[in-house]
Amino acid sequence: MSQIKKLAGHTLWYGVPTILSRFLNYLLSILFFGIFKPGAFGVITTLYAYIPFLNIIFTYGLETAFFRFSESRNRQAVYNTLSVSILVSTFCFTLPLLFFRQQVADFIELGNHPEYVVWCAGIVFFDTLSTLPLAMLRLQERPKRFAFIRVMNVLANIVLTVIFYLVAPHFQNSFWFSWYNADMGVGYVLIANFAASIVTFLLLLPQLLQVRYIFSKTLWKEIMQYSMPLVVVGFGGMINEMLSRTVFLKVSPLPQLEKEHDLGVFGANYKLAVLITIFIQVFKMAAEPFFFAQSKSRNAPETYARVMKYFVLACCFMFLGIALFLDVWKLLLTYKNPEFGEGIHIVPVLAMAQVFLGIYYNQSIWYKLSNKNWIGARITLTGAVITVLLNIWWIPRFGYTGSAWATFVCYAYMMGASYYLGQRYYPVPYEVSLLLGYLLLAGGLYALHYGVTLLTDAALWRILPGVLCFAVFTGVVTGREKETLKSLPLIRRWVS
Repeated sequence: MSQIKKLAGHTLWYGVPTILSRFLNYLLSILFFGIFKPGAFGVITTLYAYIPFLNIIFTYGLETAFFRFSESRNRQAVYNTLSVSILVSTFCFTLPLLFFRQQVADFIELGNHPEYVVWCAGIVFFDTLSTLPLAMLRLQERPKRFAFIRVMNVLANIVLTVIFYLVAPHFQNSFWFSWYNADMGVGYVLIANFAASIVTFLLLLPQLLQVRYIFSKTLWKEIMQYSMPLVVVGFGGMINEMLSRTVFLKVSPLPQLEKEHDLGVFGANYKLAVLITIFIQVFKMAAEPFFFAQSKSRNAPETYARVMKYFVLACCFMFLGIALFLDVWKLLLTYKNPEFGEGIHIVPVLAMAQVFLGIYYNQSIWYKLSNKNWIGARITLTGAVITVLLNIWWIPRFGYTGSAWATFVCYAYMMGASYYLGQRYYPVPYEVSLLLGYLLLAGGLYALHYGVTLLTDAALWRILPGVLCFAVFTGVVTGREKETLKSLPLIRRWVS
């Protein structure tokens, strides 16, 4: 249990700044809801759907490989070799993007703005060079420094965005803002992000200066054999997560303006699953080095099973917090543009899909520890095929609603397949019946609440049943897990 508490402490340290950062970013999104129409927001959605694909290619699994090999090899030697590798490859990957910026812009249907490709390349360039220094901070268990850098990145992004969109337009005739171009549109979103990535890079200079440019070809080849399947896993995962937004404009039969409008609505509502997405990202930051460190223990499988239970419970609470109070979340979307509220019905579907994805990530430690990364790659690629086929099939028929259900089906498959294969190669004693019971209870309470809300349009009578359903789930969990919860310092007194 002490190791679980340690993981919880690290998750808290990584979590608070990450949640704060994502919350501030979400406030930024709310600002965009007021500034841009759904069509313009669709351009932002498109651009930020492609950047994660570039991140996967540019980092090619080296972050996870760094954690894996630092446990069995000289940490500094691994850090040196991977740093040299990523520095050289980043330049090699960035130059073609800059040289063929017009062709890339044409491919993503933004041919009038090749400069967007340049700024996106700059974002990915500096984010990639920051990857290993941030991983070193996590491995050294320095979450405070990590937290400071993440928060400064977001603050820089927000401050610049506010200047570009709220301050400069009112003072563009003054000397200080003579550079402002009102026709830039969403371009300033990318410029602000680019500058924030540079800030992160500069704050990581102490870690970057620790690199000794000594390259071990033998070690590098061994690491590449381990990390290459992770590229496939990562790329397939991004297809599953982002393809719905990248392919939407290409397969939707609607006129161009309507397609951009629907994509903007879809992207805005996708962000309402942000709480679960945040938790998954926070958990991965703390859990990945923790899982590798625990792998040497005899009781590692039992530890992983306990972590899974806490993880599922946290995800269920967050799912209900989103799904039961859609009327409240809808206010954030529609405070200036009511059109964004058109897609609110897909939010619970996407939220539960994110729960499945989180469970899959939690389970994925089995193939990383047993060196079966190619099996993980096959699971992810099969999920990607499911995503592609269902999006091509369902988007023309059901629009973004079909895309949301495609995401749900894909992640449900990945979760089930990973569990089945994981029990063959690295058995972990998960409490399957109990975990499925919690998931079904959360889903059932949402379905009950949804049925009740169909009977009234009054906001109060739609929110009160949500509070009651949330209380029911809390009561069931508290009663079933009372002894376990008493061992957790933050909520021991409340449970008692």
